[in-house]
Amino acid sequence: MSRFTILLGGDLVRTPRLDTQVAGTRVIAADAGIRHAATLGVMPELWVGDFDSVPEGMEDAYPDLPREVFPAEKDNTDGELAIDTALRHGATKLILAGAFGGPRADHAFLHLAIAMRLAESGTPMLLTGGAQEGRPLLPGKSSFDYEDGVLFSVIGFSALSGLTLTGVKWPLRAVEVAFGSSLTISNEVKGGLHAELKSGRAMLIAHPFPGSEF
Repeated sequence: MSRFTILLGGDLVRTPRLDTQVAGTRVIAADAGIRHAATLGVMPELWVGDFDSVPEGMEDAYPDLPREVFPAEKDNTDGELAIDTALRHGATKLILAGAFGGPRADHAFLHLAIAMRLAESGTPMLLTGGAQEGRPLLPGKSSFDYEDGVLFSVIGFSALSGLTLTGVKWPLRAVEVAFGSSLTISNEVKGGLHAELKSGRAMLIAHPFPGSEF
């Protein structure tokens, strides 16, 4: 397995859990995401983007870092270009660090959509800002390593059929969840989170304590 971390331009808080997740991964920075390299104590192997939003002084701080430079007027975001680059380099698992928040809500939503698409094609995905994580939830059974007390929500990207949640404060048993419903917002892990989904697609958003690895 070849795990890559993509440094994106959203918010990021360093935690022991995030350190464990990123350890041993290959790292690619997407444009302004380079600022997270120092936060995480990592050195990217490549810096990708049009370099139109790089914080002042960052280019001078990494003069020898290999770059792939693209025009500002292009068909892909810098984040998507970095993800595609990782896949070309053999990535089989992806961590999108800095996937949430930041100055561009449209980019944050795009990261969720890209993660869902890649998960459907078989690439395990983790989106993280350190303080919160996102994991695609697709048809089938899934287990999560979150400790008791961790808050989480299931955000439907479509109507959900046959959703079961166990090991939680408010369990669900094969329920139907309409698209846009708040039924699956704000639950709590209690005894080991397991999910099963018959059909549909969703994102599990959790606010974890420091813990295990991806």
